[in-house]
Amino acid sequence: MPLTLESAAFTDQAPVPTEYTCEGKDISPPLDWHGVPEQARSLVLIVDDPDAPDPKAPRMTWVHWVVYNIPPQTTGLAAGVRPADLPTGTEEGLNDWKCIGYGGPCPPVGQHRYFHKLYALDTLLPHMDKATKAAVEAAMNGHIIVETALIGTYAKHR
Repeated sequence: MPLTLESAAFTDQAPVPTEYTCEGKDISPPLDWHGVPEQARSLVLIVDDPDAPDPKAPRMTWVHWVVYNIPPQTTGLAAGVRPADLPTGTEEGLNDWKCIGYGGPCPPVGQHRYFHKLYALDTLLPHMDKATKAAVEAAMNGHIIVETALIGTYAKHR
């Protein structure tokens, strides 16, 4: 069975509901996954936006959430999951607002794409104080068994 990632809140390539953005409650969407390989020792979830700041002239990828060392038997994360409710051993890194945890879509202009990427690794990553996406990706290098993505879109309702 291939690794799949889905959300009860939106389908692939569809709009992320306002509740999960800066115009709503700014909470993480519910995410569920299936098909984690038996040899996986941990999972990593990275949510980012490659269309920042303007999809017509993107200059950077904005990081919204970094979650690593998710136990491989975990099958998802609830909407609005708080750090205390994450599975034991799970760690969160810094987003591009320089905060630990989730920061929802809040595009300054246009409709952006939000990539929810899930990786199954053959190892547990070391603890990294205030881990960045780059640090987690460097630690994952050579350890990815399989990956999948769920893409949501969002444009502000100004």
